[in-house]
Amino acid sequence: MEKITLTGAQETMLATLYGRALDSERPRSVLHDDEAKRAVDRIDYDFAKTGMNTTTAVGVAIRAKVLDDWTREFLQRNPTCTVLHLACGLDTRAHRIERPDTVRWVDVDMPDVVALRHKLLPTPEPDYRLVASSVTEDAWLEAIPADRPAVAVFEGLSMYLTQEEGHALIRRITSRFSSGELLFDVYGSWGIKLQKLVPAVRNAGATLHWGVDDPAEVEALHPNLKTIDAWRSVDLPHLDALPRSGRIQMKVVSAIPKLRDVGKVLRLRW
Repeated sequence: MEKITLTGAQETMLATLYGRALDSERPRSVLHDDEAKRAVDRIDYDFAKTGMNTTTAVGVAIRAKVLDDWTREFLQRNPTCTVLHLACGLDTRAHRIERPDTVRWVDVDMPDVVALRHKLLPTPEPDYRLVASSVTEDAWLEAIPADRPAVAVFEGLSMYLTQEEGHALIRRITSRFSSGELLFDVYGSWGIKLQKLVPAVRNAGATLHWGVDDPAEVEALHPNLKTIDAWRSVDLPHLDALPRSGRIQMKVVSAIPKLRDVGKVLRLRW
């Protein structure tokens, strides 16, 4: 069993891992992330700290499924491309998404997270690299050839960055590659204000910083960047997979203007 010593924002990745594992055990699993379940079974950690229940676990799986499907669509249109999976944590996206040998896949996270990935997850094939670095550093990106279209996928990252860090990261990616897409989730400003209501954030002692209310804020970071999709969490596909209590909860939230914009999943193209 692997003992966990992560704290703060890095510790919150255990909540999403656990959520995907719980979803995988349901007959109506959204994501079928069996690799996540195997990883959870090998970790010595009190997962009750995550506050995950069936509704929040399925919610995690739905968000991941949307980002997976958008990534698959990009690979179908660009079979020779680079995938930048930022703040990958213990996410098994590189295992879930089948891809041709012509795709270059790069997972990036902090050194202690990378060390844990090596222990818990098998190395995907082919053309896969796991980079130990903060995503806010320059060197890791400069080391990746800019010879192909790129899709940058970052789930559960933007809100832990400051606005300055988030803007700088997106500028670096969109200026490095001539074309591509950004696929990521955001909290709105009300989501940032209500952050202590999220057990995984509160119990890990993490802090959320950057809220995005309008995708135009992101579009302004590059002259060719355009929003293709901006889906509120309450409008995502697969919500019928939620337990009945979760579906009722979503209907209530969707009727309250400030709450229905708490979270979004964005797809932007340049």
